Amino acid sequence: MTGETTASERLRRWRLVLGGQPGGDGTGCALSGQDAAMDRTLEALYGAGGESGPGGPAAAARGGSAGSGPRSAGLGGSAPQVARWLGDIRRYFPTSVVQVMQRDAIDRLGLAALLLEPEMLEAVEADVHLVGTLLSLNKAMPETTRTTARAVVAKVVADLEKRLASRTRATLTGALDRSARTTRPRHRDIDWDRTIRANLKHYLPEHRTVVPERLIGYGRAARGAKKDVILCIDQSGSMAASVVYASVFGAVLASMRSLTTRLVVFDTSVVDLTEELDDPVDVLFGTQLGGGTDINRALAYCQSRITRPADTVVVLISDLYEGGIRQEMLGRVAAMKASGVQFVALLALSDEGAPAYDREHAAALAALGAPAFACTPDLFPDVMAAAIEKRQLPIPDKGLHQ
Repeated sequence: MTGETTASERLRRWRLVLGGQPGGDGTGCALSGQDAAMDRTLEALYGAGGESGPGGPAAAARGGSAGSGPRSAGLGGSAPQVARWLGDIRRYFPTSVVQVMQRDAIDRLGLAALLLEPEMLEAVEADVHLVGTLLSLNKAMPETTRTTARAVVAKVVADLEKRLASRTRATLTGALDRSARTTRPRHRDIDWDRTIRANLKHYLPEHRTVVPERLIGYGRAARGAKKDVILCIDQSGSMAASVVYASVFGAVLASMRSLTTRLVVFDTSVVDLTEELDDPVDVLFGTQLGGGTDINRALAYCQSRITRPADTVVVLISDLYEGGIRQEMLGRVAAMKASGVQFVALLALSDEGAPAYDREHAAALAALGAPAFACTPDLFPDVMAAAIEKRQLPIPDKGLHQ
């Protein structure tokens, strides 16, 4: 590639980034063909007029004309026009970029109401964030849209299950087996491979054999579940992605015979959705994103459902902004841990990194031996495995909860 071509390509890219009239943006570069079409889709969302300028995106979303001012653009106020724009961005940009632009369109242009129209839903690129938006609109959703919305949610859930289920089951099955291991096994329960490896230092060359001083094996399978898991999920609006992932994981855990799984969602009230766990889509449509937060009340309910403290893992997923009684909340956590419950506090269960959270409450939980940290879906199986085995949790950023 020549230096002249490289410079031209750089100008082209800067022109797409900066927008503006040809020659008026400092690049002196004019666009044509597909580049011009890409520029129009970007201008409709990120137009130079801003969210309040004449002909800018916000004005267009309120019904302003595309020709009402210089560099005017926008998505208009109708679902068909938005659907065409969605088709354009899917044509010109990769899926990851499309999903970001969709979220920006919903946030910047106030297009959430248009998601209540079936033709709009059919045009969007479905992802976790879109599911969160749909769930927040659930109560306002007309029946004509509900079927389409469920199909969109079901597609995202199926994709997540495909990505996460097999590794989760494999990781937790191994953890459950290890947690049941005993050093006084019956002969038929001896794990010979692990026993030999653990006793190699006792090899007797003259007899060409190992004399094991310590036997390793598995306890006899219990008739019931080996562990109880309670997922306690904050369903305030900021936790939308976490609710989606937690619902999927809840369904996966519920499918494992060696676990009993309970799923509880809360805001200022508490709802037990355990009976819906065979279908995570039903779980999600049983949530109600938004509202206040009463962690203390939710933990009180979870505490009342614990029958085997030493074999119970409680996972609280919340940003810890407590609207209830703080000292009672912390007292419940301390009481559960003292009884033998493995308590895990996740500030988020999503791919979005560290969220905003109540640092004072996070520090108080850490002082109780329950550090609060953000967790990605890919790390969650390892966190659960560590909790089941009662070993140190794999905290990705140990400074986060301090």
